[in-house]
Amino acid sequence: MTDTSTEEDQAAKNERRARGEFVRGVSGFRHAIGDPEFPAAPGRYHLFVALNCPWCHRVTLARSVLGLNNSITMDVAFPNRTGDDDPERPNLWEFATDRVASLKGATLPECTGETGTGRGLRLAKEIYRAEGSEEQSLPILYDKITSRIVNNESAEIIRMLDVAADALGSTIPAAERVRLYPDDDKLRQQLHDLNDLIYTAINNGAYKAGFSSDQKIYATAFGAYFEALEQLEKLLSDGRPFLTGAHFSEADLRLFPTLYRHDPVYYVRMKLNGARILDYPYLWRWLCRVYALPGIANAGSLIHCRQGYFGRSWNGVVPNGPFRPMPYPEAYLRPELAAL
Repeated sequence: MTDTSTEEDQAAKNERRARGEFVRGVSGFRHAIGDPEFPAAPGRYHLFVALNCPWCHRVTLARSVLGLNNSITMDVAFPNRTGDDDPERPNLWEFATDRVASLKGATLPECTGETGTGRGLRLAKEIYRAEGSEEQSLPILYDKITSRIVNNESAEIIRMLDVAADALGSTIPAAERVRLYPDDDKLRQQLHDLNDLIYTAINNGAYKAGFSSDQKIYATAFGAYFEALEQLEKLLSDGRPFLTGAHFSEADLRLFPTLYRHDPVYYVRMKLNGARILDYPYLWRWLCRVYALPGIANAGSLIHCRQGYFGRSWNGVVPNGPFRPMPYPEAYLRPELAAL
């Protein structure tokens, strides 16, 4: 049975895609840190990510808030995938420090070469090919000792980083560090229910709205997305600072990448123009509250998001806005922009 808080049901996927529905594939590498062949140890593991990708954003957020930036190394792909002129093929994640972003007219300082395998590979696909896989997605959690992919499902990666944070070499004392998935059965059930709603209607729902080519499928995804936002707005209206109450959790981390992208990117690119997050005062204040937490702002980049989503769409021109009431992400420092 499919865990719909983690991945999409693949039933009749070919027929659904033929009808114009976007159906997200399933990640194929599902090992865990803590398995006998993958013990938790500082400096052993590496992440391959793209900062425009919301699934990668989950992982960079977890790495940052759990104090693992120094003990888990990371490479960052260019936000636009390869083009039609690429000798391998188009639409592949590429590690390239010399590619110029059209938005800035310059290279992006966050982009790196590939260092995790020690072979200086150009494409993420080459990391998979070494294991006989045809996959090409990011993120990838990689073991530098065995030269193997551990996992490429972001929901599982963030949970294993949380569980193994001490053994992985967190720089934050356990008493001061967030617990994304606490040892509390009641709270874990709340997290599962929230994760199911957030993944199905919001995280993956944004992609169903933006990438499905059938009007009815788009309309269904559009409606479900905004209905879920209304549910979360109501949940936060009781004054709780985070989704499960007083403490930041896995559900907050999984919601953040989509809402962070909504106003400046998804409103236009994913055709989710029903409302801005700024139009939901409790969600907006939650978004600003999370953005202000230590490690959150530096774990993502709206420049990469705008370049990645718009630089590969339509004619490749990246919109300049929004600038009212003020530019993003600076707006996330102003919770009062949404009046209660």
